Amino acid sequence: MALNKLTATTVAKLNQVGMYGDGGGLWLQIKNGGKSWIFRFMLNGKARSMGLGSVDVCTLAEARAKAHEYRKIIAQGIDPIEQKEEQVRRNMLLAAKSITFTDCAMQYIETQRSGWKNAKHASQWTNTIEKYAMPVFGNLSVSDIDLSLVLRVLEPIWNTKNETASRLRGRIEAILDWATVRGYRQGNNPARWKGHLDVILPSPDKVQNTEHHPALPYRDMAKFMAALRQRKGISSLALHFTILTAARSGEVRGAEWSEIDLESKIWTIPANRMKAGKEHRVPLSSQVCDLLNSIPKFENSNYIFPSVKGDKLSDVTLLAVLRRMEHKDITVHGFRSTFKDWAAETTSFPREVIEHALAHQLKDKAEAAYQRGDLLVKRSKLMQAWSDYCELTV
Repeated sequence: MALNKLTATTVAKLNQVGMYGDGGGLWLQIKNGGKSWIFRFMLNGKARSMGLGSVDVCTLAEARAKAHEYRKIIAQGIDPIEQKEEQVRRNMLLAAKSITFTDCAMQYIETQRSGWKNAKHASQWTNTIEKYAMPVFGNLSVSDIDLSLVLRVLEPIWNTKNETASRLRGRIEAILDWATVRGYRQGNNPARWKGHLDVILPSPDKVQNTEHHPALPYRDMAKFMAALRQRKGISSLALHFTILTAARSGEVRGAEWSEIDLESKIWTIPANRMKAGKEHRVPLSSQVCDLLNSIPKFENSNYIFPSVKGDKLSDVTLLAVLRRMEHKDITVHGFRSTFKDWAAETTSFPREVIEHALAHQLKDKAEAAYQRGDLLVKRSKLMQAWSDYCELTV
């Protein structure tokens, strides 16, 4: 079998369409003005050919070296084309399995986004994963995430921020489950709770959670509210309303006039806007009704507290009011804690009435089973007392 029939000079000069053999199955193919290398061979009675690359990227010497290696493979009864395809598949599989935890987290959040109740849910997922998990193993292959890495994320905050840590654990578990189903990892989920982390970490029910939203002491409420009443603008009114109803910021920012019954003094928040997914009635004090009567209804919006464009206020708008009032150490959500502290320490209202006012689910399942109503009459008295306390003159 004659080899090396071509020379580098010949390859450079040839330009007529055709096939030019170098020997040993190596051919120079010229067509459409382009030159490339083809390796032809017979295996198991079948004629096969495979491309080795263009002349621009593969020299004559390199093409001969490739052809030489393929002839040795063929001598072993192995098809070099199938071997090459198998290597490509292995490389693709390796690349797929080397996908990072961060990549999986972002893909999971994106696929779930349409099923979550609001955009804030997606941002909460993203924020907790970015803050706690990604610094530890975000850039690692998701297939390498094990128990020790999960504990490195959870243990530092398990006892001090247990609510956040518990949610974070569940989110990591969901992401790793998704990655397993997609074929990016194998084996048990190191973030699962039952029969696994529950034998290492204390139960959330037994952890003294010290995570609090910075709140204003209730003794300072009258002074604060007096200052708030002096401020103009829809966001200040929204904050005023939020404090007197002890509602969550998102519930207030999404409030619509159709939810308000001023005659009955009730604000009915639909289930799809409540954290617990259950309709919630909020009794309105006389001060809240006066506030609502002072607010003009905008033609281009159904919201009670719309933005300039008629959309829902952003989640930072109410916080911005606090910052302009130079209260940098408290949060909007913290006023719910202020309300709870005031009610527990200065009034005789039962605990379940206070919890209902905050739209909290009773932790005692037996107690919750017997508590069928929403205690609206008692809550009306509680909320009026809260408004009277907040609106004291100073």
